[in-house]
Amino acid sequence: MKEKFLYLAIVSLAVAGMSSCAKDSYSVNSTIANGSTYNSDFGKTSNAGNNNSNMMANSTANTGGSASDDGDFMKEAAVGGMAEVEMGKLAATKAASADVKKFAQMMVDDHTKANNDLKALATKKGMAVPTDLDSSHKATMDDLREQNGADFDKAYVEEMVDDHEEDVAKFEDEAKNATDPDVRAFAQKTLPTLQKHLDAIKSIQAKMK
Repeated sequence: MKEKFLYLAIVSLAVAGMSSCAKDSYSVNSTIANGSTYNSDFGKTSNAGNNNSNMMANSTANTGGSASDDGDFMKEAAVGGMAEVEMGKLAATKAASADVKKFAQMMVDDHTKANNDLKALATKKGMAVPTDLDSSHKATMDDLREQNGADFDKAYVEEMVDDHEEDVAKFEDEAKNATDPDVRAFAQKTLPTLQKHLDAIKSIQAKMK
């Protein structure tokens, strides 16, 4: 009788153990199927699917820009580049200072090249960029045409300092945060030239003072 009772007890324990293993197996498999991982060290689950979603969201948030921002940058750069060329042509003929004339010719040469690079990039992207100056730059051109001699030099130099400080800041931002890699590469390529221009015109301005 005792042997029979012992046998039944062993069988009952074995069945209970199998049931517990099956339950644990189902729990782990169910967790994995729902996109989670099982931590064998601590017996806790972490949602891998949610982690991946969060990583993608953070990656998108850290790009720092958008396609529309890149388009606006290209349009502004096109107008600004044209203005630098037109004002440079004007200064090359009207400036009294040899240094200002030399700087003005550098504006024509360097910005013509940058403008052509930007046009090629816009064509590649199937995007239209402005081909004429905006009202603000046209007004600046009109003001410069009314100046002569030293007065012209002063007005042109001040305009170039302001323009290039603004340009360098915008290109620095785009060089870091542009969404489109081609636009970012254009900004990175052009930025050193703009910085060179800013340094040169500030040096001229310092001499004039």
